[in-house]
Formats: sequence, C-alpha cells, structure tokens
Amino acid sequence: MMYQHTSHNPKTPEEPPTQPPTPLVTSPAPTTPQAPERDPFLGTPECLEKGFTRASCDLVFCAPWERCVQGQCSCKPPYLCPTENVTPVCGQDSRNYRSYCQAMALTCRTNKPAMSHFGENCEVSYPKFSSSIDPDTGVVKVFIPDSSGGGEFLVCWKIWNMAAANVACKDHGHPLGAATADHIPYKLLTTDRDKRPPGSCVSVRCQGYESSLAECVIYDSIRIGNRMVATVNCYEQTPKECGFTCANTKCVSLNQTCDGVDDCGDRSDEMCCKDCRKGAFLCKTGVCVHKDAVRDGQMDCLDGEDESKKSTSEKSEIHGYYVSPIKEMKANREYLESKLYCGIPNATTVDDVEVEDRGRGHRVKRVVGGVPANPTQIQWQIALEENRKIDCGGAYIGGCWVLTAAHCVRPNPSAFKVKFSLWKKSRAQDTTDIVPVEDIRIHPKYNASSYENDIALLQLEKLPFTDKCLEDNPAVSAVCVPWSTQLFQPNHTCSISGWGRTADGRSAQVLLWANVSLIDDCQRFYKGRFKPGMMCAGDLEGSVDSCQGDSGGPLVCQDELGVSYLWGIVSWGERCGHPGFPGVYTQVAHYFEWIRLHTGWPAVTKFNS
Repeated sequence: MMYQHTSHNPKTPEEPPTQPPTPLVTSPAPTTPQAPERDPFLGTPECLEKGFTRASCDLVFCAPWERCVQGQCSCKPPYLCPTENVTPVCGQDSRNYRSYCQAMALTCRTNKPAMSHFGENCEVSYPKFSSSIDPDTGVVKVFIPDSSGGGEFLVCWKIWNMAAANVACKDHGHPLGAATADHIPYKLLTTDRDKRPPGSCVSVRCQGYESSLAECVIYDSIRIGNRMVATVNCYEQTPKECGFTCANTKCVSLNQTCDGVDDCGDRSDEMCCKDCRKGAFLCKTGVCVHKDAVRDGQMDCLDGEDESKKSTSEKSEIHGYYVSPIKEMKANREYLESKLYCGIPNATTVDDVEVEDRGRGHRVKRVVGGVPANPTQIQWQIALEENRKIDCGGAYIGGCWVLTAAHCVRPNPSAFKVKFSLWKKSRAQDTTDIVPVEDIRIHPKYNASSYENDIALLQLEKLPFTDKCLEDNPAVSAVCVPWSTQLFQPNHTCSISGWGRTADGRSAQVLLWANVSLIDDCQRFYKGRFKPGMMCAGDLEGSVDSCQGDSGGPLVCQDELGVSYLWGIVSWGERCGHPGFPGVYTQVAHYFEWIRLHTGWPAVTKFNS
C-alpha cells in the first residue's frame, strides 16, 4: 500500500489487482449458517470451544504473581514480586513472607494455600487462619487471627456468592468448588445452647482465583441477630443435564454465565459473552466483570474501559478490613506498571492546519485525509535513513529498540541511522536526534515474496560509558507493545503516520498523520495472500490508508485510558486509497513473544508482566 522504492517492494499503486475487485468495506459479508442460539448472553460456539479461563491472558490480566507467556498466565518465582509499598504476610507454615504477592506466588507454584494473615506475628504458637464447613448445615465458619489472639465468625450471606463458595470448597478437598452458595436463618442454628455458633459474622468477597478464604477480602464484623448466614454445598458430581459445561468440566446453569461472578471456579463462564446479565460489565473482549470491579482503581478490561470516566457502578461499602488483599493487589499492579513508561507522549498540541487536497474530492480540515503533524506530536515516530536516504519509518518502543518492517532493512547495520523527532523529511529540527544502528534482527521466517512475518527489530548503539542510546529528550517517547491480539477490536479508530507519498505521487516533506479503522476478515480482499500475523486498516470510503505513511511506520491505537499501543507496522497492499484494497499491516501483538525474547520483559511489558 505504501509507495516504496522498488528495492523494497516492486508493487506500485498503478498495477492492476491480482484478484477481482471486492465490495466496499460497508458491503454486507456473505451469510453463513449459524447454530441456534442457546442463550442470549453467551458468545459464539467457536469462542466457547477454545476453553478460555482466567489464565487466558489474551483476554484478561494475569495476577501480579503471574506473567503472560504465549497467551497463558504462568507462575512467577516469589522473588520477582514487588517489594515496595507491601505488607508482610504470615504463612500457614509460620514463615514470614515479605508480601501477599510472594505468598500467592508460592501458592501458585505448589497449588497449596500458603497464606494465613497479614502481619509479622508468625510464630508457631500464634494462631493461624482457618475455615470449616459444617457437614450437616453447610454453614461456613472462619477463625481470624488478630493482636489479641483472634476469634471465630460465621459468614454473612448478603454478598456471599459462588466465587467465594468455590474457594471455601476448594480449600476443603473439592477441586471443582461449590455446587451452590446459599444461606440459612441464624435462629435455626441456635437451638442447642451447648453447640451455639459464633454470634457475629463477617463479609467475605472473593474473585475466584483464591485457594483459601484467607486470601479473600474479609470485613465488616456485625452481630448476626435474626439475619441469614452463608452456607455452601460442595460439588460432588456432574448432574445428568448440564446448562453450561465449564472448561474444568464443572456444570453450572445457563443463568450463572455472563453475570460477572466466577461460578465455574476457573472463570470460563465469564470469558465468551456477547452481553452481560444485569449488574455485570461487558469488556470489548467479551469478558463480563463484576460490578464491584468498575471504577475501583484497577483495570480489569484489557483496554481499561471499566476504569474510564464513562463507566459507572454502584458499589457496596467496605468498612473495617480484617484482610485487605485489594490494597496489596493495587500496589503490586501500580509498581509493575510503573517499571515501563510508554504510550503517553509529553504534552503537545496539534497545529490547526488546512489539509491539502488528496485527489478525490476536496477535503479540508478532515483528519482522515491526512494532516501535517505538530513538530513534536508523534513522539515514537522515527525515520529510518539508509545511506542518507529516507524511505521507511518505524516506531520507538523504549530502551535501545525500534520496530520496523523487515522489507525496509538488510543485515548491514552500518548502512542505517535512526532519526528521532524528525518533522521535515529533509531537515533536522532542534529536537532531532540521530542514532547509529548496532544490530538488525529480522524475523527468521520473513518471506520477501509474500511479506509474511514482515517485522524487524533495530538495536541502537549505546552512548559512551552509559546504558542509554540517546540523551533524555522531551520530544521522544516510547509507544507500548501489545501482548494480546484481542486488545483492539474491528472498527476501532487508530492512526498512521509517515512521510510517504500522497495521492498525487509526491513524497510528503512534513510528517503526516491520518485516522484509519481496523478492518476485520481481510481474506475477502486479498484471498490467499493474507497470512497469519497480518491485519488490515483503512477507512470505509477507501480514501485513506498507509499511502500517507512510509513502510515500517506505525499504526497506533489508544485504549480507553489514553495509552497508545503499536498495533501495526505498514507492510504492503495494492491500489492505494481504492475501495476494496485496504492497507495491510504486520500485527505487532502476534509477534509479542519474539519481541520479548530479543528485548526482555522490562522493555516491552506494561501489563501482564
């Protein structure tokens, strides 16, 4: 799609298409037979067949004691947990752990509950957290240690749900958790004075990942009086009729799916939803999250939509904590996320400029037509200079690393230089930095004839006596590298930028940018030439695409919180700006593992690290 010098891509926009013209993007796609809908909330059978769970980090975040490896959350060693702003934890083994994260990392690796309580009183003689389930009534009882020794409580029923019931049962030898989470009047338990249960109850709120109620949020001790208390019936065997089969083989009813509560115990009932039942919040990835997770200061949807200003939720008040993992989780996430600063440029303004005529119709003051950037606006944009000539762009991803298209480079680092904060193509500005290239790493499966795996990493030369590759520059910022191909969905509006040729065939002399939309099902345009790791973008009129950007240049998408991700790299296409021929880009998230392998975790991972 880009106008390139012929040594990189022999195709030109004047060539006839190799396939018959295809309909406009707005034309309806061919219909295919669909299975009857089983439920108005559940997603497609294709999604359900994949067996997504809370460990599927293409759709959800890993916990701080896990990291995302090849689409699955894997346990970290405890020493990789954050050590700042954390509270010590006492273990069931009477050992002292530096943090909740460390105790959970041990639990993750051993599959045995490690945590007793927050604090530093961990001697063998000091009481530990425990829980029990009455075999006759199913009443749940907990012992909570405190500075005066501790006390026994029942569990209040008001917020008791299957997520917490699953945790209680798992801790007592039932790997599939609970069959039901119910309640019983307290007065029915008080007839025998010799066996009278505790007269106070606490609220217990679990996410579902916990292996013991000790790891949940426990708060609000109150006198029970005539109130109800929580009961549980642990899961023994699969019923003959099953409304929904979880990924772990547990059976739940259909009305337990897509409600924001982890009824399955592995969250598979919340992972493939087209809508959420009353009260839950639907992420764009098709995941339903609990209403209490909305605007709680912690991202649950990959794009942060649950924390954006447009999201609202009424939450139940939490008062006196006995156990507060929520604070620890937030502190852990904030620390991990702060280790990589990317995706938010230093504050700039966009010049109010007239847009030049791009050929088909007169378009002025329209972003989609291509607009000259402010001189320091697109702070991750780089120009790739080869033997004093600029024909390709790229994106700075932090540290000493730049991403570009494989067809833009060859294994000769000395021939290339990277220009940061370049605005006019032929003239440096005050903020421009020029950095030599130390190494070029082309994807090992790059195919020059088909443009498969059209991605390359440039490692920059370090400055003398330092680990930096360029001086601190307020006009240079890194763009984030996405780890999940689900982060942005079709029709999301993103931007492209570069000095590529415009519709009149002339190369732009000032950095231009334009908005494009992500386009689904690109096979309909390019048939067999469209390969895994490729994606399409353009606009619905076919009047803007990567003609406005050089090969190797960035296609950048913003999440709901304003963080920018390098979603694509300008790769190839046909007939620039024609309906039915959108630009083809290398999908960066598809290559996350390859990028991470070369650059390391700290250079690429803002979340799921």
